[in-house]
Amino acid sequence: MSKIYITTPIYYVNDKPHIGHAYTTILADVLARYHKAEGDQVFFLTGLDEHGQKVQQAAQKRSMSEQDHCDDLAPRFTELWKKLEIQNDDFIRTTQDRHIKVVKAVLQKVYDSGDIYADEYEGWYSVAEERFITETEKESGEFRDVKCLKERNWFFKMSKYQQKLVDHINEHPDFIQPEHRKNEVLGFLKKPLNDLCISRPKERMSWGIELPFDSDYVTYVWFDALLNYITGIGFNSDQKKFDTWWTLSVHLMAKDILTTHCVYWPTMLFSLGLPLPKKIFAHGWWLISETKMSKSLGNVVNPLDLVDQYGVDSVRYYLMREMVLGADANFSLESFIKRYNSDLANDFGNLLNRVSGLIGKYFDGKIPEPQKLTVEDKDIQAQVNALSSEIKEQIEKMRVHDAIEVVMKVVRHVNTYLERQAPWKVAKEDLARAGTILYVATETMRASAVHLSPVMPSKTEEALKILGAVSTTAKWGGLKSGTKLETHEALFPRIEMNKDA
Repeated sequence: MSKIYITTPIYYVNDKPHIGHAYTTILADVLARYHKAEGDQVFFLTGLDEHGQKVQQAAQKRSMSEQDHCDDLAPRFTELWKKLEIQNDDFIRTTQDRHIKVVKAVLQKVYDSGDIYADEYEGWYSVAEERFITETEKESGEFRDVKCLKERNWFFKMSKYQQKLVDHINEHPDFIQPEHRKNEVLGFLKKPLNDLCISRPKERMSWGIELPFDSDYVTYVWFDALLNYITGIGFNSDQKKFDTWWTLSVHLMAKDILTTHCVYWPTMLFSLGLPLPKKIFAHGWWLISETKMSKSLGNVVNPLDLVDQYGVDSVRYYLMREMVLGADANFSLESFIKRYNSDLANDFGNLLNRVSGLIGKYFDGKIPEPQKLTVEDKDIQAQVNALSSEIKEQIEKMRVHDAIEVVMKVVRHVNTYLERQAPWKVAKEDLARAGTILYVATETMRASAVHLSPVMPSKTEEALKILGAVSTTAKWGGLKSGTKLETHEALFPRIEMNKDA
């Protein structure tokens, strides 16, 4: 038995959750469920980032206090996670007292160590990104609402830890994944690293955690938000819990916050004298017609709409199967329906329909007793028994889409096996052999449902209940002969495409 601490980024409460939030959180949930099924101990943290200028502005637009604004929006996330069947162990909000105490304690410790100093800075500031940007970044045109600011602020000596970070990345090749993201960070670190402005004057932005050593300033949102990862597991409050989980942490996020997690965060931890996370994984973006989803473009997909129309398990499956981890994925309703019909209706759902229908017709709805297995039967048995190690290998590489495909490949193979073996014909002359064929196919269906349960918890539970499967082991032989199958509707009815769409 091993342990793993899985985190999502904490999401900004300036708008309702979208498919990007859903993807990262489902990914974390799938990994957590997989490890739990393996017998591992898991701690899964997600939550909300509730401070900063954008939250302050959003609250002002609604004529609400910042806290009321946050309290109003927070349930949109917690309710969505319930609807998506997310089983997180904790939900952190940066306005909680437990977090504020940690942020102030960290700031004081870093200040006392001499790693925080005051200075006047003049430069370009992106209101949208809530940070100062370089001249090159300004000229790129990628930053919105940019203005020149000159003000006194507090700075963290991030540059002090540049070489130490480079050394750590080189000495721990799996620290940043996928590989091309690690190379991107190393490329960034070839240039001199600037110190990080970690404050905002209250006269400009008051919604934040006050600096413990200067009451005229609040904390820069990233120096606040990143600390949620240690707050959630008891830093400064439960040392045993913190020591249990921290060095086993795996941070999941989209690629647009790679620098903050792979540069800001590690240097902050170095200053605190804490170990770095075990792994940081940056996945790609969900695109619409090759364009990043954006509120300003009006192309954001609401996952609640998809769930209400097509069911939570089909949405979870599509998001996990369609995105190659590390690369961008293009969302369209057409691609969703094609994936649903191909994998879930035609392959997985159809296999259950076929075996239950044939067992109902020829064996009074009871799982038949298998006789001597043929070479082809044994080949399928071997494929099923090999699934656990193959899936484990893919999960360790964070390749959830490939782990799913490993299972679906066996499902497709068994559907083809049924076509070739034709138990409906064999039953006329050799009922025992027909029963063996159907046992092989049904046992494969059961094992496949077990393996896919982290992705589709409800539908796989329904399938296992139909099969009367008491055993949750994925190894061959979990079905008990003589078990009466339950009558059922199609697990995944086909979706007919709207030709006018």
